[in-house]
Amino acid sequence: MPPNLGLSDWWGREARKGTPVVVTMENPNYSVVEIEGPEMEEFSSAEKGRGKNAKQFTWVLLLRAHRAANCIAWLANAVWALPRAVSKRLANRSEEKPEKSRLLYKFIRAFVVLSLAVLCLELVAYWKGWHFQRPDLDLHLPEKLEISSWAHGVYISWLGFRAVYIAYAIQILSKFCVVLFVIQSLDRLVLCLGCFWIKFKRIKPTAESDPLKEGSDYKYPMVLVQIPMCNEREVYDQSISAACQLDWPRDRLLIQVLDDSDDESIRTLIRTEVAKWSQQGVNIVYRHRLVRTGYKAGNLKSAMSCDYVKDYEFVAIFDADFQPSPDFLKRTVPHFEGNPDLGLVQARWSFVNKDENLLTRLQNINLCFHFEVEQQVNGVFLNFFGFNGTAGVWRIKALETSGGWLERTTVEDMDIAVRAHLNGWKFIYLNDVKVLCEVPESYEAYRKQQHRWHSGPMHLFRVCLPAILTSKISAWKKANLILLFFLLRKLILPFYSFTLFCVILPLTMFVPEAELPIWVICYIPVFMSFLNILPAPGSFPFIVPYLLFENTMSITKFNAMVSGLFKLGSAYEWVVTKKAGRSSEPDFQKSIEGLPQFHKHVSDSALTELSKDVKKNSTPRGKRVNKIYKKELALALLLLTAAVRSLLSAQGIHFYYLLFQGVSFLLVGLDLIGEQM
Repeated sequence: MPPNLGLSDWWGREARKGTPVVVTMENPNYSVVEIEGPEMEEFSSAEKGRGKNAKQFTWVLLLRAHRAANCIAWLANAVWALPRAVSKRLANRSEEKPEKSRLLYKFIRAFVVLSLAVLCLELVAYWKGWHFQRPDLDLHLPEKLEISSWAHGVYISWLGFRAVYIAYAIQILSKFCVVLFVIQSLDRLVLCLGCFWIKFKRIKPTAESDPLKEGSDYKYPMVLVQIPMCNEREVYDQSISAACQLDWPRDRLLIQVLDDSDDESIRTLIRTEVAKWSQQGVNIVYRHRLVRTGYKAGNLKSAMSCDYVKDYEFVAIFDADFQPSPDFLKRTVPHFEGNPDLGLVQARWSFVNKDENLLTRLQNINLCFHFEVEQQVNGVFLNFFGFNGTAGVWRIKALETSGGWLERTTVEDMDIAVRAHLNGWKFIYLNDVKVLCEVPESYEAYRKQQHRWHSGPMHLFRVCLPAILTSKISAWKKANLILLFFLLRKLILPFYSFTLFCVILPLTMFVPEAELPIWVICYIPVFMSFLNILPAPGSFPFIVPYLLFENTMSITKFNAMVSGLFKLGSAYEWVVTKKAGRSSEPDFQKSIEGLPQFHKHVSDSALTELSKDVKKNSTPRGKRVNKIYKKELALALLLLTAAVRSLLSAQGIHFYYLLFQGVSFLLVGLDLIGEQM
């Protein structure tokens, strides 16, 4: 690569000593060679102070032009590739499944049609010179004699109607959403300040005894490890292998593999994996339910009903893709000793595929903030937070006194955490204990996961609100649970994100009397995005994509929140999040070939049957089917329409925001983000 030939170096006060520059051109590249040596010093001193000749200046201009041409070519290739990618998506598209409630999509579609009609009217008015809006938004409506045509009259009627009726309603709604936005931003700021205080004071939960120290007389309690899974072909062996390697006395540990798979080949693989570790002396059992009721909650409830569970004091739970380190139990279980009110110890998640694509990077930002800030601050100052459903250790007595696992919602982890909190149990979060896992790599899997994570809490809020109000905890804890835990962070956040930035903002482009201030559109969102990225400093280059993608996801979160709150559509739908198995990348043929060396006591007929089942039921990797998401595409059209309208009013920041946000919705709606890219 040629060195930097800045013009400022030529005209500096002190000429460069040593070597003149010889530029040679080799089509189509240019190379620059510096000739050094003592014989050139006399020539250099003779030429000192002289300006560069025109030929050298021409070559430098050619170099600059060459670099600019490369940049333009790269941008042109990117722009040229985008339509081809879009056409490919449309050719292989698979529309999202119809939902029971299409009210939101119908609303957006009607909004788009209305905005296009108004845009056409505004364009005609702009070309005809019918604009009467002054900078202070005071309208001067012409007299009847000044109206030149019926179209002119329609436009004048529209101006009066929007100023009298529409603008006031939008202003009221926007002020309400802005207040919610500011309150939620203050809550986020307080959480960040709490996290800074924890870091500054080095506050960290400590256990009374440490079994990791040499010579420790720690008495190991009985621990039960549960691994619930369902059709997790890609990752079933990861959690089993990691759990079987936990550093804990084998006579004090039992591992339950709770398999809800309805695929016989997967069940056979899991049973064989369990048999492999059982033959190596690990105390491990395999359980399969014939009737899969209650999803994960029903699976855990069924496992806790076993007679031998009464002999155990603690239970650790890991999902199928989680891989705890061997010292996990030694770093978590000792916190219960001497702390009889402690019901849960939660560890942090760490992601093996966080750099796989743009989608995983953006998820990593959110989850790092959730664990580093939200969970840690709530754990230190309140001794309460939502159980993450995995990578945690429960005191079995806390589960039993709180009613055990219930099947009434799809967020059984949050349900048991709330009931345990109402019964006076305390929680501890360990930010330095990390468990490897995966984040979804496709937008489809991530979208379904987020729908469950946002519809479940609202459904739970409906169910447990009476219990919260009648509980014996303090009024402060009730207020924190209702106002902060549920309303502010689970309901208000998706409500104002969608309403303010996806509905009101584009609407104000057609009703400028209700225009939003720039600090709402730009300053506060950027500042809050900056705070969110602080726990993941390596993600700062993605601050703009993160801000746009969070607003794009607001439609999914808003729809899920409404469905859970009013029990609409798929409020009680559980879809297992698709895993990629990044840490092991299992190849089933290799697994079959490697089985005999681990299973010396397994009959050849069983291995042959296993091989047949896997070959029969495994799906070949073919062409991926991309989904088309109508709501996202409809919002993309709405935002781009509003961006065109903002050009008529010369609103620069509004135009750029609406343009980039519309493009973001377009890319997501065409499934151009995630593993398919």
